[in-house]
Parts: sequence; C-alpha cells; structure tokens
Amino acid sequence: MSSFPEHDYSLHELSAYVDTSPWHLLREFKKHTGLPPHSWLVQRRIQKAKQLLKQGVRITEVAQLTGFSDQSHLNRHFKSAIGVTPRQYLLNY
Repeated sequence: MSSFPEHDYSLHELSAYVDTSPWHLLREFKKHTGLPPHSWLVQRRIQKAKQLLKQGVRITEVAQLTGFSDQSHLNRHFKSAIGVTPRQYLLNY
C-alpha cells in the first residue's frame, strides 16, 4: 500500500493477499499502525500530495496521481489532515 497509495485497496483484497480474515487484518493493522487501513492510506496519499505540490505539480494532477477521485475530494481530505487546502499550503509553505 505504501508503494502505490493511489490504488484503491479493499479490505477483502488486502486480507486475501496476506491470507487472513478481513476482521483479523483490521485488528492487526490498527494494532500496529494505530489506524484502520483506509485512514492510514489517506495519510500516505496526503504525504505524497504534499511532495508533489512542492515539486510544482498542478493540484488537479496531484488529485489523480494520489488516488483521490477529484480535486474536491483531495481538498476535503487535505484540509482535514493539514488544516489548509492544497492551494493555501502552496502559498504558505
């Protein structure tokens, strides 16, 4: 998941990959990372988005490259995690 945060992983897909039940995977993942898989993945996507923004990639492209369905989806998650929109982040950081 870390290598390809833009991919949408399902709990069933992940549990099949590691040959365990979805609920066991969810418990173990949260025990080791402190977050459920989806929340962890969103954090990784936000980290990648920050890197891409600093490299000058346009916000619409950042949304696509990081697995968000569109720019508004990226904006919502970015603001929730960082406290500012991607555009504000670019202006302030």
